[in-house]
Amino acid sequence: MKKLVLAAAVLTMAALPATAALAESTGPGCGVGTMIFKGQKGVLPQILAATTNGTLGNQTFGMSTGTLGCEQDGVVMREHEKDMYVAANMDQIKLDMARGGGEYLATLASLMAVAPEDQAAFFTLTKDRFAEVAAPADAKGLLARLDEALAADPVLARYAS
Repeated sequence: MKKLVLAAAVLTMAALPATAALAESTGPGCGVGTMIFKGQKGVLPQILAATTNGTLGNQTFGMSTGTLGCEQDGVVMREHEKDMYVAANMDQIKLDMARGGGEYLATLASLMAVAPEDQAAFFTLTKDRFAEVAAPADAKGLLARLDEALAADPVLARYAS
């Protein structure tokens, strides 16, 4: 019985890189393995590239340095960064919204790429529409309400998602 459980665990661990490679339509991403198997199509080269990348642990290095076929554009990270920031600082952000300004709200404005010249209008909007924008208890809800408020404002509409 122990051998069966051990065999199942080993097979599961061996299949994880393959699952990751097959889950993405773009293949195993960037890294040495991707560069070695570049241009080869099919499941086997993707599995080998993903396994090589995972074994060598080189994707983090490539993403940090912009090498090994990795890019540093940060587009996905920026969206998640905003969500994570709001989730971690909900209470402080709501206090700043009620006051019409503050460090936490200024950081949120920066994460939302609100230009410095528009931040005063952003702060005023969050204060004036506080009851509506701050009502949700979760970060996604707050950001969705804030996005709706921005979209309805003629000056700040360009910052709506």
